[in-house]
Amino acid sequence: MNRTDRMYAIVEELRAVAPRPRSATWLAGRFEVSRRTVERDISALQQAGVPVWAEPGRTGGYCLDRARTLPPVNFSPDEAVAVAVALGGVAGTPFAGGASTALRKILAAMRDDDAAAAHDLAARVHLLGAPADRPGVPAVLADAISARRVLRLRYTDREGVPTVRDVEPLGFVGSSTGWYLLAWCRLREAVRAFRLDRVVRATATSERAPRRAVRPEDLQVPEGDLRTLALLD
Repeated sequence: MNRTDRMYAIVEELRAVAPRPRSATWLAGRFEVSRRTVERDISALQQAGVPVWAEPGRTGGYCLDRARTLPPVNFSPDEAVAVAVALGGVAGTPFAGGASTALRKILAAMRDDDAAAAHDLAARVHLLGAPADRPGVPAVLADAISARRVLRLRYTDREGVPTVRDVEPLGFVGSSTGWYLLAWCRLREAVRAFRLDRVVRATATSERAPRRAVRPEDLQVPEGDLRTLALLD
């Protein structure tokens, strides 16, 4: 193990056990180097601004302030390609733009050789068939949820009747047939789900939407049981 990799590994070891300490003797045995080498590595880390300090005493050692550091996000080539394949499934959803920028960030954070290997691996992955044939989602709709901006929609209902509505965006509902914008409709004075393929035009206003709680029984979506997306199971 070269010195750079060893210093990285020392930081990750201290992060894993924080706030408990690791002694120089323990670290020397773990990385098969001398105690003096560990002390030089720790000194270099401290000079570089890594929040490592020595805790004196019989049970002391080196500690890392985990609250002041973030673990690096490193992806292997196969992990990056797996993420790319998964993100490909969001084409035509409100999150297609976010998926594209997320993948670019992942590749930018990777080492050059790993990024090159990821591109090489991706070139050997072949997908049969085209993505689901759904219209793209206007960026103004995707941004409205996080920005909490009132939207003015020109919308065509199921009978083909066009209306203009000011709505307070609340979220999205995905179904097997498409995506809906979930919003408080000021025209109907109720929560409504607007099919995105029926939105003729959407304009963000300067008005900030108030926070509203939404209950499942408030939703009028024509198919299936609703479930909320969970990032962690």
